[in-house]
Amino acid sequence: MTYCVGLCLKDGLVFLSDTRTNAGVDQIGTFRKMALFQKDGDRFFAMMSAGNLAVTQAVKEILLQGQLFHGKNLWNVGSSHDAAVVVGEAVKQVYDRDHKALEKAGIDFNCNLIFGGQVKNERPRLFNIYSAGNFIEATPETCYFQIGESKYGKPILDRVVNFSTPLNLATKCALISMDSTLNSNISVGLPLDLLVYEKNSLKASKLVTLDESNPYFQMIHRLWGEKLRDAFNSIAEPSWSGANKSSAISEPARKMGAVPIHRLSAKTVKPSKAKTTTATKTSAKKTATKKKA
Repeated sequence: MTYCVGLCLKDGLVFLSDTRTNAGVDQIGTFRKMALFQKDGDRFFAMMSAGNLAVTQAVKEILLQGQLFHGKNLWNVGSSHDAAVVVGEAVKQVYDRDHKALEKAGIDFNCNLIFGGQVKNERPRLFNIYSAGNFIEATPETCYFQIGESKYGKPILDRVVNFSTPLNLATKCALISMDSTLNSNISVGLPLDLLVYEKNSLKASKLVTLDESNPYFQMIHRLWGEKLRDAFNSIAEPSWSGANKSSAISEPARKMGAVPIHRLSAKTVKPSKAKTTTATKTSAKKTATKKKA
């Protein structure tokens, strides 16, 4: 599995990916999931991948070779949107070539990409490209995408990041998101590839690979755990008596009543088998007596 997160912000883009592809007891695969495409002074793109490794590597190779789709490739398109279209076309080509063989082998065609960057004289843009080759674009309201094991790292992003978040703060947030995922899922693992792209730079000026010896990531891992415990311990425990209004938990809800408790009433209790048998015998004796009379 994998975890990748990309953020599109006012000042640029942040890309972060792990490098683990499988995590068995005796076999752990490490492959880089980030690829960069740069034409000096003219354009810069980054792509992160999740899904079937053979599929995503095939897509990357088509893009690196500069194959033309309707006369366009990553090196000559006029916008980042057109570049995303080219990536989608590469995904479709691999699908057309391989999907029948994959289906025959019982394997799903699985390819999910985060792709973004900037063409000169255009703003930075970010896209989430799906297995069908179609895609959506990040907006100021929804400024980040995740692929792979996204659930563990999503809460911190939702609470902290918005379109105006500075790049350094967003970088810290992305690393905390990754640390939370690493801590909860063995299928995501170090090393990590981190790219912070500054708007209009058109180059990878802040690019680093982080492993367990990186001092900043070590500090993130240690302090985030400590601060979480401190925050947890600082929150008051629930008050069932209502003595403390700020932590009262037994206040009635405004939209729903209390959960009903169903009790077994005396009227619904059926007579026991033994009593029923005795009553039946008594009734039978009375009937027999009447007949004799």
